[in-house]
Amino acid sequence: EVELVESGGGLVQTGGSLRLSCAAAGLSFDDHAMGWFRQVPGEEREAVSCIGGRDRATFYDDSVKGRFTISSDNAKNTIYLQMDKLVPEDTAVYICASGDICLPIVGVIGARTWGQGTQVTVSP
Repeated sequence: EVELVESGGGLVQTGGSLRLSCAAAGLSFDDHAMGWFRQVPGEEREAVSCIGGRDRATFYDDSVKGRFTISSDNAKNTIYLQMDKLVPEDTAVYICASGDICLPIVGVIGARTWGQGTQVTVSP
């Protein structure tokens, strides 16, 4: 059974940083794309970033490009999202997902497993 568990969310001031982690069990990063989505109540879920399986190609939404960095540690079966220069517009629940491929704009395609989400709140 595949399981994804996020951690690292919290409250931070504008300009601050957070690092989110997504620990994966039951899958190989070589065979799955991994990524982050975020969702604000009342709005659609949006793709933030993803990283491909074997090719390790990455995607970033324009709103986070240059501020967020996605990485993976295969030994720990964990992916990370380093978030720097945070702004209030980044406030959302961040959700980790695994799927087939990582594509620009849409993020992880064929996502079948989702984490429970972790809240990120950026104060003005």
